[in-house]
Amino acid sequence: MPSAHTRERWLLPLGLFVLSVAWGYTWVLAKQALGYAPPFAFAAERCAGGALALFVILKLLGKPLKLVAPGATLAIALAQVTCFMTFQTWALVEGGPGKTAVLIFTMPVWTLLLAGPMLGERIRGTQWVAAISTITGLLLIIGPWNMHTTLFSKFLGVIAALSWAIGTVLVKRLRAKQKVDLLSLTAWQMLIGTVPIVLLAVIVPEHPTDWTAAYIGILAFMSVISTALCWWLWITLLDRVPAWEASLSVLGTPVVAIVSSRLMLGEQFKVSEMTGILLIALGLALLSLIGWVASRQGAVK
Repeated sequence: MPSAHTRERWLLPLGLFVLSVAWGYTWVLAKQALGYAPPFAFAAERCAGGALALFVILKLLGKPLKLVAPGATLAIALAQVTCFMTFQTWALVEGGPGKTAVLIFTMPVWTLLLAGPMLGERIRGTQWVAAISTITGLLLIIGPWNMHTTLFSKFLGVIAALSWAIGTVLVKRLRAKQKVDLLSLTAWQMLIGTVPIVLLAVIVPEHPTDWTAAYIGILAFMSVISTALCWWLWITLLDRVPAWEASLSVLGTPVVAIVSSRLMLGEQFKVSEMTGILLIALGLALLSLIGWVASRQGAVK
């Protein structure tokens, strides 16, 4: 029977795969959902559904519903749910669902900059090769030198990425100081972070949501899988590896977003995109290899 260490070594890559595929395909579904619901209402409905799903799971598993570390959870919720979802949605409104939205995947860059001074995390040796490869691949996919969108929409996309990076660092700091159940933390940050988004959806004048069967199906997937499950997987991954490594690891997400979008819409792949995808794959493979070697060395000791 495999040991707990062996199971975790395989479960983490599996969770990362599910995370990248679900979040990547989310971009395609989000474009479809915005045909039925206005942007801020859609964000509010998605987050509210995610929070509801998480608390139902907590109850079914018999886990305590008590809020632990309310101050830290509030800060995480405001950064990684409220600000991230609001600025991401606003960027979509201002600049459309193209490459402006993909700017949020500059989050590994901001996480790298924040993780050093705030968490004491350092990139060493071969890790630099993986980091440079993945970030270069991301830049080739985004193509910041060829973005025909307004400066304001780019600014909003970057602020969304920075909000996510700040939330990432805050989660790591909380876990370093206090033992918190990860599923409970995910549920409470989703609930708290959803409240301002709901208020924003009420205040901003928008047309009503068209509650068709198609939209309900998209919303169910986005709420339960893309939001509830993936947010929990993200925090679980973040709990086991350095913040910068976790952020680089989810760069499989824009790859899935680009590939699924091109295949579903019948668009041509660009050379820069293909090169970027290969560089990201190389960087992620190298990160996995480094982690595997480190785990083998730890097992030998």
